[in-house]
Amino acid sequence: MKLVVTTFLSLDGVMQAPGGPAEDTSGGFEHGGWLVPHFDDTLGELMDAGSGELDGLLLGRRTYEIFAAHWPHVTDEVDPFASKANTVPKYVASRTLDSVGWHNSTLLTDVAEEVAKLKTQPGDELQVHGSGELVRTLMRHDLVDVYRLFVFPVVLGGGKRLFAEGTVPTGLRLTGTSVSATGVAIHSYERSGPLSYGSFTLDTEGV
Repeated sequence: MKLVVTTFLSLDGVMQAPGGPAEDTSGGFEHGGWLVPHFDDTLGELMDAGSGELDGLLLGRRTYEIFAAHWPHVTDEVDPFASKANTVPKYVASRTLDSVGWHNSTLLTDVAEEVAKLKTQPGDELQVHGSGELVRTLMRHDLVDVYRLFVFPVVLGGGKRLFAEGTVPTGLRLTGTSVSATGVAIHSYERSGPLSYGSFTLDTEGV
């Protein structure tokens, strides 16, 4: 399986508390719910398009708790994400949870080792949604294959960022892009290897 990170971002790279004021107020964050005014049917359809390849969910504790409180109650079989999320295997990276009650969920103890093993299993996509701390761990261990970034037309000026200080430099290749009616840009990137370098400095030696 490919490991695919799906994340909502502000234009300045913040991923904290996109869905509601009380979602994550750590660090004094006051802008929770910043994506809601930009959500429409078109964006929902673009999000649902990624559900067809979903063969497993990998979540951090906070995102798991948000998902587990919501998706089991969405029983509409027409909802493509709910249908998949409620049935596929779910893997939860947490140092504080003792158990996970959402159907077909498993706690992970050694994230890097166990995720590397999961990626060798057959299937299309092991998707990570939100879960910033977990994603940064995955990046440090070079386990992310695809970034699917939903970039919203807002600037927040502070908050938790996906690509925070200390992120391992990596080369990426744009594989797809689309834009919703409300101006949300959806970009997909695949790893292309180590970061490449060059220079525009004129070579004046010998001139």
